[in-house]
This record gives sequence, C-alpha cells and structure tokens, in this order.
Amino acid sequence: MIILGIDPGLRTTGFGLIQKQGSKLGYIASGTIKTQDASLPERLKTILAGVSEIIRTYNPDCSAIEKVFVNVNPQSTLLLGQARGAAICALVSADLSVAEYTALQVKQGVVGHGKAKKEQVQDMVQRLLSLPGLPGSDAADALGVAICHAHSGDTLATLGAIAPELAKRGLRVRAGRLIG
Repeated sequence: MIILGIDPGLRTTGFGLIQKQGSKLGYIASGTIKTQDASLPERLKTILAGVSEIIRTYNPDCSAIEKVFVNVNPQSTLLLGQARGAAICALVSADLSVAEYTALQVKQGVVGHGKAKKEQVQDMVQRLLSLPGLPGSDAADALGVAICHAHSGDTLATLGAIAPELAKRGLRVRAGRLIG
C-alpha cells in the first residue's frame, strides 16, 4: 500500500510517500510544493495542481493530511485552512480516502510523545525510513503524517471489524474512538 502524507501550508506544502508492506515501511519520495508571492487564489491553484501532479506520478492508494490547529492569529488559521482545503480537493478528486491527524497525533505516532520538537520528528522519520540524511522539516512532517496513518490504520481496521458486535451492546466507533 502506498500512502501519501500531506503537511499543508500556504507558502510551503510538504508531501511524503511511503510504502507499507506488512509491518515494514519504505520510503518512496518526499518534497515540497512552494507557492510564489501571488494572490491567494493563485497560491491555492498551485497547491491543487502540485498535489494532483504528485498523485498522477506516484498513484497512491490512500492519503492522510494534518489537521489545522487554531493559531494565535485567526487570519493565519483561516489561510492555512484554505491551503488544506485545496490539498484535500486534489486528494478527493483523485478518489483517494483522506485520513486526518492532529500534530499531536503525528508526533505521538512518530516520536512517541506529543510534545516532540520538529528536529525530533525529522530524526525519527530518518530512522524509521532508513534515509541517508535528514529530510527538510515540511517533507519530514508530511512523511510523519503518512507514518502515523500507516501505524493507526491497523487499529482502525480492527475497530471496524468488531463494530457490529459493539453495536449490539449499544456502543459504536466514531473517528477511531469507542463511544457509549
């Protein structure tokens, strides 16, 4: 299974592709989509086109994207959300499933704790994928999103398999959590 991870940003959107075979993860590609200092619509067009090109080139099976966190500056949060929306549009236009993870979930999935620094994420991504050098921070974050999805996908599949039995007991699974 090929997983495309996206770390959205209005100036720089990171992407990372990994392959999962059983419990083994392998590196395929990573990089960034950079937008020019242009109008917002032009930047969003660049993100949409860039993610679409990556999908055409690597033909991933599924995708995962980082969720927007609420920033101190509401305007920055709104702009980041629009960049994220452009990336999601490219993913769903290609009929890819889109999983969403918070930065905390990604850090926990890659480093083991949610307070990890960017350098720690870069280091662990390099180790987990046996890369010869450190990936750039945006590409490392995107690879981290893909790794997080690779690790959590098994858990979600297990929960999905037992969902009918849970429903009989008045329980259900929503967004990977058991709800009574």
